[in-house]
Amino acid sequence: MPELPEVEAVRIELDPYFNHSRIDAVDVRRPDLRVPFPRRFRARLTGQTVEAFTRRAKYLLATLESNETLLMHLGMSGWFNLSAPGERERVIDKHDHVIFHMSSGAVIAFNDPRRFGLMALLTPKQLAAHPVLRRLGPEPLSEDFDAASLARACRGRKTAIKLALLDQRVVAGLGNIYAAEALHVARLSPMGPAATLATPAGRPRESAYRLTTAIKQVLARAIARQTARRYRSSPFLVYDRESERCPRPGCGGTIRRRTQGGRSTFYCSNCQR
Repeated sequence: MPELPEVEAVRIELDPYFNHSRIDAVDVRRPDLRVPFPRRFRARLTGQTVEAFTRRAKYLLATLESNETLLMHLGMSGWFNLSAPGERERVIDKHDHVIFHMSSGAVIAFNDPRRFGLMALLTPKQLAAHPVLRRLGPEPLSEDFDAASLARACRGRKTAIKLALLDQRVVAGLGNIYAAEALHVARLSPMGPAATLATPAGRPRESAYRLTTAIKQVLARAIARQTARRYRSSPFLVYDRESERCPRPGCGGTIRRRTQGGRSTFYCSNCQR
């Protein structure tokens, strides 16, 4: 499933073609994705200007002139294929389920072989009450996410640090891969109690500062790799590298794998304590 850096890279790529551009036409090539498309989906989008194109956690949000918001989620296999203005339009694929024809000249196709993606049209009231969005914590790359906010969220928590990071109420959009990577950068064990990030009074310990800095660094680097289209050539530090030597200079440890919350956690047995 695409994680936050992949979704942010999509937002960055599509922003020049969605933002402040009018949706001239929409081809809807099936009745549903994960759930059925909203009532009058095509009609409610056609002719609307996108006033803002943003991201919240792993959701893309296009705020429309009508005051509705088009909320989109990539699901397991969803992606957007772009034909930029002046480019030859790509041949329609059988998995292209929604195609946006923009006044910018761009043609943007949502392709989703497994159809776990999602598109919804929400009023401001519905957006504020969305069962997922309204429970989200701070964005990890925002100023709202810092050592103090992490410590407050983890104070008294007996759960493991890795599992706390995957709680979207603690930090929005951080997924399994980048939580493992950040913990390695911060030299913290994924199995350590989340409560150790805070003092009994809820103030951040030194480890909370290291971890928030590491999260921001890991995500920023991943987004840069994605937007430069060098993602596959830049291997992870620990994720999916079981039994390999730790890449930290002078460590000499070995990458281990264990299961936490039904997901694989990769970490160095030597430098993450």
